[in-house]
Amino acid sequence: MGDSKLSFDEALNELEQVVKQLESGDLPLEQSIELYKRGMMLSNDCHQKLQKIESEVTQLVETTGATTDFEVSGE
Repeated sequence: MGDSKLSFDEALNELEQVVKQLESGDLPLEQSIELYKRGMMLSNDCHQKLQKIESEVTQLVETTGATTDFEVSGE
């Protein structure tokens, strides 16, 4: 799948660069397709990392019995 060796921040930063390159429209078709594939892999990797973290936080809250609501920025 994605490059799980990258941290979430590294993968997200690379994904942002891929998007900028694709949005420029200055790339040959073949390179655009390869960048698109890389972007999808990075996006999936980020999504999986977020799901794992969400699961860990949920488990922690259930284990500790914490009932305080918290808000995730960006949502």
